[in-house]
Parts: sequence; C-alpha cells; structure tokens
Amino acid sequence: MAFRDWPNSDGQFMLTYPWFADFARNWDKFLEHGHRLAGMLIGVWSIGLVVFVQRSEQRPAVRWLSRAVLLGVILQGLLGGFRVQLDERGLALVHGAFAAVVLSLMGATATMLSPRWNEAGGSGPVVKDREEQFERLSIARVSALILPVLLMVQFLLGGMIRHHGRGLFEHLGMGIFAAVAIIGNYLVARRAHEVWMSRSARAVLIIGLVQVSLGIGSWLTKFGLATIGYVAVADSITQVATRSAHTVVGILLVMTSVVHALRTCRVCAVRIGSGAPCQTSMLKGTPLAALAPGGASK
Repeated sequence: MAFRDWPNSDGQFMLTYPWFADFARNWDKFLEHGHRLAGMLIGVWSIGLVVFVQRSEQRPAVRWLSRAVLLGVILQGLLGGFRVQLDERGLALVHGAFAAVVLSLMGATATMLSPRWNEAGGSGPVVKDREEQFERLSIARVSALILPVLLMVQFLLGGMIRHHGRGLFEHLGMGIFAAVAIIGNYLVARRAHEVWMSRSARAVLIIGLVQVSLGIGSWLTKFGLATIGYVAVADSITQVATRSAHTVVGILLVMTSVVHALRTCRVCAVRIGSGAPCQTSMLKGTPLAALAPGGASK
C-alpha cells in the first residue's frame, strides 16, 4: 500500500514514474513500483511464451499450459490492482497464494518443453521384478500427487498469519506434517530407481529443508528467544527479510513439488505404457512386452 492508486503510481503512468528517485527518498515506493514493473515484464514474457509455443509446439496440453500461464499472469495483476484500490487484506492473501499457482504453471510448462520429457523412463535400470517396480512407481505417483496439495494448504495457512495474524499454531502443526511428507516422498521416489524422478524429489527435499530453517527463523524474529537473551523487534529489517524469504521459498517449494508430480506421472506413464494408469492391478495377465514404451512392438 505504498501507493493508493493503480495502475498509475501517484497519478503518473507506470513507465514514466520516476522510479529511481525513490531509492533514496522512499524505500516502500521503490519496492512497490519495482514490483509493478516486474509484473509488467513478466506479462510481456508470457505473451512471448504463448507466441513461441503456438508456433513451435504441436502438443495441445503444452499449448493450453502456455495460455494458462498468460491468463494466470493477467489475473495475478488484476488481483494486485484490486487489492490496492479496495485496500482489502483478503485480496492480499489471495494475491500471494495465486503467485504459487502461476509459478507452478510456469514450472509445468518448462517441464513439458524439456528434452527429458520425451526421454523419461526410456533409459532406466534393468529391473528383474517388473511387477515390484510398477508397485513402487504407483506408490511414488500417489505420494507425488498428494504433496503439492499439502504444501498449498500450508502456504495458505502461512498467508493467514502474514495478512490476518491468525492460524499460527495450525501453520506450525501443518508444517511438521508437510516436512514428514517431503522426507517420505523423497524416500519413496528413491526406491523407484528412476533418476529423473529422484532428482526432482531431492530438489523438493532441499528446498523443504531451507523452508523449515526459514520458518524457525521467522518464529524467532517474531517471538524472540528468552533463553539466549534474544529480543524480537517488530518490523525490523531482520524480521521482514526472514518472513519475506520464507514466503518466497514457500512459493518455490509448491512449484517444485508440482514439477516433481508431473515428472513422476510422466515416468509412470512411459514405464507402464503410454496413457495407462499407474496401477499394478492392471498388470495382471498382461504380457511384459506390451508394457514397454511403444507396446508389443518393443
């Protein structure tokens, strides 16, 4: 709320506003106007993404994902604008949460455009017990699909604290549960012996550990720690920086978990057969040759 108007800034057009002058005189306005300019740049990039994908990509899913990215960026900008015009904290919560959705759409688009998408599962290790491998993939798929939902709920609870000052202990309890789920997901993914999938699970684990550390830091900078004589200072640079970093890494964590879920589903589909559900119950009585990518011709 450094500015009370939108899309203009203090009545001036966004591109002509003297942004750099605020660096020394008003840090809040410098940050807010920089945020608006970044949103405009992301919007232009999103238009370029749609044009590129429509010209170079034939898969309908990727085309629709690129359009969803552009639509998401537009909606995100409108949410931010209405938050300013209406001075509504509820919209601030939605605006922050929707950022995780938009970034997840971007991550999903990048994943499907990656060269590894077509190679997924094609050069994995030779497994003696194929049925056991399919069972492990099935468990990994379920775990990978549940994880983004848990993390998004956790992110929403964090937004409740940030914007409404409620839900602190719910956020803490859910954080412990989510941390256990992240570790469990990594262990399950490793047991499947699929490198592409294991790498994304490891990325979720690493970012999750960073997020837990920032969560502890946010708690300390908010409440202090009497046993060591540390006193929290409201709105201090340390407190604001830690809490903001906690929010940003939370968005990255949700996005990475979505990318991992997409990779897992892709590996599962390729290993068991294109488009087939990853369920071992479907394998009973099915020739193993027909389960390879490309069907019985393999």
